[in-house]
Amino acid sequence: MQGTDQPVIRHSEECLRVARVLSSIAGKWSVLIIMLLREKPLRFSELKRGIDGISQRMLTLTLRNLERDGLVTRTVTTSIPPRVDYELTALGHSLAEPVQAVGAWAFRHLSEIETSRIRYDEKS
Repeated sequence: MQGTDQPVIRHSEECLRVARVLSSIAGKWSVLIIMLLREKPLRFSELKRGIDGISQRMLTLTLRNLERDGLVTRTVTTSIPPRVDYELTALGHSLAEPVQAVGAWAFRHLSEIETSRIRYDEKS
């Protein structure tokens, strides 16, 4: 602190880069895809069936972003019809563990959070 009671927040380029990565991987669709792919590779249609409410377009965009970030690989097998499988990379598997931990935390505290939201909404 520099003579005030307010902390000084520095926005270095590195912090901005981390923020971009977090925004990419923290979306609800990314988290769900990572959790589904933890156990085994899945086809596009299997992923779509496993994620209630995701559109085909959103699934495609999210998979492309995860592939771009190096978290998912896409393998096309030439056949009729062509087969496309998605699988977590080593980097993706390393992310699955903390994502699962956050999910477990959310399940443990779900009722507390919901109670807090109700109280807050009643005050507002």
